[in-house]
Amino acid sequence: MSTATAAPARTGLSQSQKIFLGLFIGVVAGILINWYKPEIAPAIKVFSAIFLRLIKMIIAPLIFATLVAGIAGAGHFKDVGRMGLRAIIYFEVVTTLALLIGLVLVNLLRPGVGVQLPHTVTQAAQAPQTWDQILLHTIPESVVDAMAKGDVLQIVVFSMLFAVALGMIGEKGRPIITFCESLAETMFKFTNIIMGYAPIGVAAAIAYTIGVSGLGVMKNLAGLIGALYLGLIVFLGVVLVPVALVFKVPLRKFIAHVKEPWLIAFSTSTSEAALPLAMENMEAMGCPRRIVSFVLPLGYTFNLDGTTLYLSMASIFVAQAAGVDLSIGQQITMMLTLMLTSKGVAGVPRASLVILAGTLASYNLPLEGVTLILGVDAVMDMARTSVNVVGNCLATVVITKWEGEFRETPS
Repeated sequence: MSTATAAPARTGLSQSQKIFLGLFIGVVAGILINWYKPEIAPAIKVFSAIFLRLIKMIIAPLIFATLVAGIAGAGHFKDVGRMGLRAIIYFEVVTTLALLIGLVLVNLLRPGVGVQLPHTVTQAAQAPQTWDQILLHTIPESVVDAMAKGDVLQIVVFSMLFAVALGMIGEKGRPIITFCESLAETMFKFTNIIMGYAPIGVAAAIAYTIGVSGLGVMKNLAGLIGALYLGLIVFLGVVLVPVALVFKVPLRKFIAHVKEPWLIAFSTSTSEAALPLAMENMEAMGCPRRIVSFVLPLGYTFNLDGTTLYLSMASIFVAQAAGVDLSIGQQITMMLTLMLTSKGVAGVPRASLVILAGTLASYNLPLEGVTLILGVDAVMDMARTSVNVVGNCLATVVITKWEGEFRETPS
């Protein structure tokens, strides 16, 4: 007699549904406050501020652990050889183009203009810096001080150098790598715990913002969503399609093999959910297993095209909403910071918001913008995650072609 029982049906709302519910409650509450009692709006702000403090609390350990585990743990600087060098060059060129597309579009469309975020920006964010000051600032005098201040760029520089040094000492560094891998997993779980409070933080942020600024802020958020989707379409058409044509990738066959992983990533908002099928399909398309098993996981660390484009738009959106006019030099420096800090967050829903919060804090921009964006982040997360998967699948075929090992298979 079998003792097996059917697994209980999953009940309750998903995290995204809870955030959407918080968004809806916040909108309704904000409208009522704006109409009848605008003076009580500041009292609601504390519940949003709690969420922001929780986010800031995990930034430094999350970035340090993911970068060290991603670089040293996979041995990218020890074993990759020619193929690894080609892959990393390709990844960095493509993600830089994604950042530039996002930067250009958000400056042209200016979706953040008109939102009234608190003017908590200090002069440090607005004062122009010379190139030598910017360069010198990237090197921390003390990593402890950098982590205490939340200076993301300095944390990134230390973490990358630490990871390279760790990889150079071989097996002696394995215990530290194992620790960082465990720390990264712990911080991802920590992020999930904090996200349990997210619906309350979102509801409070939206209610406060609408209570102070009126319903017009929703138009700005819709503008950000539209700008992101437009940017991703432009990226696909202007960057990925020409790359496929240059390397003579059979587009019809590629689309046929990538559509299912794309759909999984779009519906789950998690790149890693699509990884097994993506690896299987790229191998079936004609890429050798040894290249697929190397390039695709490596791309999940270094080639987050959709995420980097989103981060460039979201960061400038917050600056526009706060009324801060960042110079071109400051924007480029911020994009460099985002390009480095976005490594290693694939597969972790909402982790990009932690990266965004850390970068904004480094530039003294109001973190209230992060909570505001979180209310509609799920809609944007689906698009940017699916583009991450498409970009990594294409990268696998491109590196296979570059290595001269692509096998032509029947369509």
